[in-house]
Amino acid sequence: MIRKNQPQDTEVVLNIWLAASIKAHDFISSEFWLSQLENMRRLYLPASEVYVYEQDGDVVGFYALNGSVLAAIFVDPAHQGRGIGKALLQHARAQRKALSLTVYKANQASCAFYLKHGFSIEGEQQDPHTGHPELLMTTSD
Repeated sequence: MIRKNQPQDTEVVLNIWLAASIKAHDFISSEFWLSQLENMRRLYLPASEVYVYEQDGDVVGFYALNGSVLAAIFVDPAHQGRGIGKALLQHARAQRKALSLTVYKANQASCAFYLKHGFSIEGEQQDPHTGHPELLMTTSD
């Protein structure tokens, strides 16, 4: 079930974000992700429209929209590969006529996921926080 984020979901969402970020971005030190935890808690999540994927009473994934930007989509590593990311992405696409996102170019699995689900690469830029190249991807319905 996908539902709007509630205040009591915050710690679980942050834990999912941290674990999935470290796993998906092994080319960036885990210390960087740990250093961003408070920014996620105090800045990014409150500024976004967040939806969670709940399974058997547990939150196992989430996505965050900031306007028409898909700012985050993460699934607990223990639950990856079960269609949860696809369901979250479909739900996000139903919320907006068009979406854009950035994804690290080195994160080949995520790049392939977005391409498979209708996104196209519109450009490339350097992430100002890490210096790593990232792709700008967009889609429209």
